[in-house]
Amino acid sequence: MPTANAHADALSLLLFTLRSGKLMAINLLKVSEIIPCPRLTRLPEAHPHVKGVATLRGVPLSVIDLSRAIGESPLANPEQGCLIVTDVSRSRQGLHVQAVSRIIHCLTTDIRPRPYATGDRSFITGVTQVDGQLVQVLDIEKVIHTVTPSQIEQAADVLSAADAERLARARILVVDDSQVALQQSTLALRNLGLHCRTARSAREAMDVLLELQGGPEQINLLVSDIEMSEMDGYALTRTLRETPDFQGLYILLHTSLDSTMNAEKARIAGANAVLTKFSSPELTNSLVRAARVVFPA
Repeated sequence: MPTANAHADALSLLLFTLRSGKLMAINLLKVSEIIPCPRLTRLPEAHPHVKGVATLRGVPLSVIDLSRAIGESPLANPEQGCLIVTDVSRSRQGLHVQAVSRIIHCLTTDIRPRPYATGDRSFITGVTQVDGQLVQVLDIEKVIHTVTPSQIEQAADVLSAADAERLARARILVVDDSQVALQQSTLALRNLGLHCRTARSAREAMDVLLELQGGPEQINLLVSDIEMSEMDGYALTRTLRETPDFQGLYILLHTSLDSTMNAEKARIAGANAVLTKFSSPELTNSLVRAARVVFPA
């Protein structure tokens, strides 16, 4: 099987700090702009991690106190700092941070999975080194979920008997390095009466695929995140397409970014479809379309 290094993708990270001074990072593609912290309107019944609402070009923007959200000490001067405005998983929010440092460019292989010792309460998806200093990559989906938990919507349309039968035959593997995103996807599948295998990295996904290949539980439908540490969804897709046993595997890439900006790159990598997180009905519809391809008759 081809190695991950052969398919490493370029990645741009925005580095920032909180009060502790340690470096954190967020995928630059998830950032729409950086602005000084504006005047905020405080909402008395808002989540305690929400500092207030800013008005940005006439549009309200919820501002999350990132320090509080991830269990760090609050900023020394809560009126200073800046906002990292993000567009993630169909929502827009401002992250209040101490300061923005700089932008770095690296390869996805430079981002290592988060240390096992950090546990499931961790708000990072990976780590890297910049000039000898540890940088932690923020799990922005988990931060947003702590403030505004996603509601798993039921699909509006009842599945036809044929589509329900196709989905029942599907052997699905869901891959995501964000614990929250993985839980959202698996819960949506469970609500459809489906069971799936899960993996927290592309390497783990390949191990599962190889383990089950040729047996009764062989995977025939892969749902993979794109923005993963060490080996992203594009690289995973390209690797699988170069592996004879997996050239026919149906691959749906699931991204927290706008799927339209990823569609062409996903197609070139060899994915069958791409979808923006997180809408349970849209995920259901994508899985139905996938099952129709995998089980045409």
